[in-house]
Amino acid sequence: MSIVLGANQYGKAEVRIVRVDRATPVHRVTDLNVTSQLRGDFAACHVDGDNSAVIATDTQKNTVYAFARDGVGAPEAFLTRLAEHFTGFPQVSGGRWYAEQYGWDRIVADGSEHDHAFVRSGREARTALVHADASGLTVLAGLRDCTVLKSTGSEFHGFPRDRYTTLPEVSDRILATDVTAWWRYAPGFDGDHDARFDAVRALLLETFATLHSLALQQTVYAMGRAVLEAFDDIVEIRLSCPNNHHFLVDLEPFGLDNPGEVFFAADRPYGLIEAAVTRSGVEDHPVWNTIGGFV
Repeated sequence: MSIVLGANQYGKAEVRIVRVDRATPVHRVTDLNVTSQLRGDFAACHVDGDNSAVIATDTQKNTVYAFARDGVGAPEAFLTRLAEHFTGFPQVSGGRWYAEQYGWDRIVADGSEHDHAFVRSGREARTALVHADASGLTVLAGLRDCTVLKSTGSEFHGFPRDRYTTLPEVSDRILATDVTAWWRYAPGFDGDHDARFDAVRALLLETFATLHSLALQQTVYAMGRAVLEAFDDIVEIRLSCPNNHHFLVDLEPFGLDNPGEVFFAADRPYGLIEAAVTRSGVEDHPVWNTIGGFV
């Protein structure tokens, strides 16, 4: 039985870019973390140490910085530029370009937003991914670590019970999660990525807030369905949401009642709810194989 090289890719991971747009006195900061990975005819490097076809990872890093000089814009558009550039090399058959974008808010000074001073807006990050193969480019957009909580409007009951079940049934509870979402655009989407991201994010949050939830699973599906109903050019959306449990603290030992006001926020273990919401007839796409640990 012979031994052969299987699927492989390589590139430069986590290239940090901070781009300052100084076109006007009111500056704009774009903060990205970019990963470039190439696939193609690189077997000779793996098997024989022949680097004649290898586009060095340092070259990939430098290309990211050089492209940023002309402006970044929406991360999806920036990654598409990189994908089109690198797939222009004859030995490159495809690849994966991924970015996280970190938000910065303007600091308020003397009652107005400062022109060039910013504060990091939290743990949440905007995400984007461009996948290239023989079929062309596939664009994903998304977000991660979007922490949300509703203090009522959530229930959980009617589940099976056995000798190991201790969880009480509740008709009113805190529902909290850290939303990770990816949505896939239909081929040829040429709309405003920034505006669409804002609209999808707002719809996800609105659905979370307004749905009376009987389970986090129900909420996750409703969030995904709302996006597909609103935007015809989004083919599918996948969500991963941990159930950030909040347990009512027993205050009786202190002679106090607790009418649903004092909770213990547990960080682990936690329920993990993941789902893909798609249009009927949509086949699974290989781009999802490039996102590890995701449904």
